[in-house]
Amino acid sequence: MSPIVVTEAVRIPASAIAVQAARASGPGGQNVNKVATKVDLRVDLDAIEGLGEAARRRLRALASHRLDRRGRLVMTSQATRTQSLNLADARAKVRALVAAALIPPAPRHATRPTRTSREQRIAGKKQRGAVKRLRARPGDWS
Repeated sequence: MSPIVVTEAVRIPASAIAVQAARASGPGGQNVNKVATKVDLRVDLDAIEGLGEAARRRLRALASHRLDRRGRLVMTSQATRTQSLNLADARAKVRALVAAALIPPAPRHATRPTRTSREQRIAGKKQRGAVKRLRARPGDWS
């Protein structure tokens, strides 16, 4: 098993990757019943080399629903009828997930609504109130 290279600085060593094959679900007839083409790839997140602490936290957040009890990332693929292509697909999914964690989120800047938007909002509320007032019986409103 070769390591997964995400960037020049970030890579997942082969020792952190565990691959297991299983029978795929869905249509396929006798091929599905006989051949184990589904790939279950598990990656130890703590063993990823070159990943900063902030990126590691982002990766854990992105992969939170894909973690097993031991904290390993579980990526499955059963898109094709061959085990080798499913393995390549699962590796590509892991590479994409780690690459997404490397991108820091854009900083948020506090903004305020414009004067015109505030005035339009208040005008809309007054108009809505007037419509409701017109619906009431004449003696009900004060």
